[in-house]
Amino acid sequence: MSALKKLASQTATYGLSSIVGRLLNYLLVPVYVRTLSVYDNGVMTNVYAYVTFLLILFTYGLETGFFRFANKPELDDKRVYSTALTTIVGSSILFSLVMVAFSGPVAAWIDYPRHPEYVIYFAAILGLDAISSIPFVWLRYQNKALKFVSGKLLSIGVNIFFVLFFLVLCPYLLKNDPENFLLNLYNPGIGVGYVFISNLVASVVTLLFLYKELYFGIGGMDKKILKSMMIYSIPLMFAGLAGTVNESFSRIILQKELPFSPTENTIQLGIFGNVFKLAIFMQLAIQTFRMASEPFFFSMYKQVDARMVYARVMNYFVIICCLIFLTVTLYLDIIKHILKPVYFEGLVVVPILLLAYLFLGIYQNLSIWFKLADKTRFGLYFTIFGALITIILNYALIPVYGYTGSAIATLICYVSMAVVCYLVGQKYYSVPYNLKRITAYLFFTLALYVAGDFIRLFIFNPVTAPWFFSMTFLIGIFIIVVFIAEKRNLRIKNVASQNY
Repeated sequence: MSALKKLASQTATYGLSSIVGRLLNYLLVPVYVRTLSVYDNGVMTNVYAYVTFLLILFTYGLETGFFRFANKPELDDKRVYSTALTTIVGSSILFSLVMVAFSGPVAAWIDYPRHPEYVIYFAAILGLDAISSIPFVWLRYQNKALKFVSGKLLSIGVNIFFVLFFLVLCPYLLKNDPENFLLNLYNPGIGVGYVFISNLVASVVTLLFLYKELYFGIGGMDKKILKSMMIYSIPLMFAGLAGTVNESFSRIILQKELPFSPTENTIQLGIFGNVFKLAIFMQLAIQTFRMASEPFFFSMYKQVDARMVYARVMNYFVIICCLIFLTVTLYLDIIKHILKPVYFEGLVVVPILLLAYLFLGIYQNLSIWFKLADKTRFGLYFTIFGALITIILNYALIPVYGYTGSAIATLICYVSMAVVCYLVGQKYYSVPYNLKRITAYLFFTLALYVAGDFIRLFIFNPVTAPWFFSMTFLIGIFIIVVFIAEKRNLRIKNVASQNY
């Protein structure tokens, strides 16, 4: 239990910046949908989808690679850090310069030939963020939670400040005080470009915040360590790329495969992109867990009861994700008002996406086996398998079902990856997961969701007191049933251990 308490503590600590930060960023969604057109929201969604791919290339798996090699007793962790940081700095500068040199052709390739500046902005952002990623990993490794959280929140705060400045304050001043000196910094023709500029400023400030970690680590490199780290990390990079196909490919292909005009396709992408953000709570749970669990799993894998702990962690993780799924889906008629009514047509995909992310979290939990067993090539195999499913199903379903087809493809992909990862993992690194209990929780959650949907459609009108109490009652049923089941399970295990 002490190990689980340690994981819970790390999750709370490192998850704080993730949860608070993502929620603060989420507050910008109403700003975007009210200050930018649906088309511009589509542009933003599309550009950030490409950026997600590129950030994997810029960091090429060295974050996880650092944790693996820094925890090896025969290696100097400072030497490992210096090697990783120096390598990332050099490659990031090179990659960014290449992007700037070819900004025109790249802008045309992503369908924005009139805006090569978008490519230049993100060449700088990607380089800066890749360099910052290694000092942040070092802070996690050193358990310097305060500085880690401060750096993440600083970046988010700066980004929010400049988004509000350019998209809210400046248009207001232009309308009501056109002589204000602040308008010297503003050009209304830039539009959605100010979202990218705000991101760039935040990336610069973040790198400056980490100057001590940069100064401490830059310059030294051990070629032997680098070679070993690259052999370990490159498969993770390809796995990350394939995984990003599962995450972002739909937002790229939608613009090209939807059977409408280019403008309407971008509008549909804008709707899907903002509705997609309603799955943020499940994304937060997964991201927070991953950040805390990775160093935790590596640090205790030599313990005698490690595999039992991993199994219990999975159990509690699924419970939390099921609770998030129910909370968001049952209260969706309230949550949806974050968006403008023009986006409501896309709400049908929210339960599908939440369930898809739940299975992504299960997969990431299962994936610890190939990281601990130094068989990271399996991560590549699984994500390529998932990427193929994503690509095939997106091409097959989008022309027929639009973005709903894309959401279905995402769900099928993550379910398939989780199943295959479990089956293969039990052969190489068996963990006694309680499949019956996990499956029971999943089906019980879906049954409660269906009951809530039935109540909303046929019994009580949404956003009324009877409806609200009914939804809350369903969530309460889930909590009570899980509490009873888990308490009974712990009691049985305690009795068994005493008899033993």
